[in-house]
Amino acid sequence: MPERRRVALMLDLTWPYKRHVGTFAGTQRYAQEHDWESTIDEFAYDTLPARRTKAVRYDGVIARATTQLANRSARNGLPVVNVWHSSPVFESLPGVFADSSATGRLCADHLLSRGFRNFAVVTSPRNRAATIELQQFRRLITETGCTCVTAQVPQRTDRTVADWRRTEQTITKWMDGWKLPIGILSTTEQTGRLIVQMCRERGWRVPEDVAIIAGSNEETLCENPRPSLTSVEIGHERIGYEAARLLDQLMDEKDRGAKTFSVEHIMLPPQGLVVRESTDFFAVKDSLVASALEVIAGQSHRSIGPSDVAKAVSTELRTLQRRFSKYLGRPIAAEIRRVRIERARRELTQTDRPIANISRDVGFGEPMRMYEVFVRELGVTPSEYRKQRTSQFHT
Repeated sequence: MPERRRVALMLDLTWPYKRHVGTFAGTQRYAQEHDWESTIDEFAYDTLPARRTKAVRYDGVIARATTQLANRSARNGLPVVNVWHSSPVFESLPGVFADSSATGRLCADHLLSRGFRNFAVVTSPRNRAATIELQQFRRLITETGCTCVTAQVPQRTDRTVADWRRTEQTITKWMDGWKLPIGILSTTEQTGRLIVQMCRERGWRVPEDVAIIAGSNEETLCENPRPSLTSVEIGHERIGYEAARLLDQLMDEKDRGAKTFSVEHIMLPPQGLVVRESTDFFAVKDSLVASALEVIAGQSHRSIGPSDVAKAVSTELRTLQRRFSKYLGRPIAAEIRRVRIERARRELTQTDRPIANISRDVGFGEPMRMYEVFVRELGVTPSEYRKQRTSQFHT
């Protein structure tokens, strides 16, 4: 009977965030399924012998990988799977990560669908994932002709009082340049909460004046105090599970005599957006258009057209068309189509459901209709779009 595989976990579990404990939970689900012996070892780089002549305690490591761990594991021919996007050895180790590009697009799509035309982002310059998220968010925003102003704050704003005060000053200056109403992306819940407090001090309303998406759905911080914060559910358990699966493959290679391992990066799209009070608003000056947008957001998966939307808001179609052109710069049908496309894109990227089912469920009906719209609007077929996005998970 083969020996149980011994796997070290170096995941900074003293930090009770999902990116730590959620990832850990995913590794443990895989470990239980495959009868691994798991060891939490936050100093695995020191546990591994300095020279290969000594016995190695582990068969593999899943880690928020440091340079020390990468060097020591390489000397011992030990496979390591990295789950820290900002790791200094990101390029040299295989790993599993959240697809930050997809997260940025998801956030931009949501705020654009709420009718916002002004946007701002606050992030940390040393956070690789946040930087990629910002790039994709800004790209989508600028492609629609909108503006986006950015600010950078430390990854940790609470190390010292001086850091905290500098962060407040940075955000104050950043907010001075906002044009309301505005959609905000904050890469952490803590900064999102600070923005809410500072909006309150200025007499600005959330979400009517400032709509905020913040962080990666740490529920306690997102749900309290009011207003609750819209946030992205990354799905860190999936990251941990897929990291364990990848490590299993590498350990198989090691058993077959491999001394080095290929560097594969698997990028997993977010599970979705958890919409709460901080974005529960349509930022359009015209109340009739705002009501129509709400109808479209809630009913676009059905077989509706412009006349159905006009009927739902109790107005004439011609009047509503004129208001859409004035306040959104596009007709009602284009907005219905845009919402359907975005929902289809998310389904194609985040699920493996059949295209025919997706087409029906997002409101296109027959698959050929979705095919025609994708080719015309995006320049690719739905299957090509899915293939392109899926191939981005492996670099």
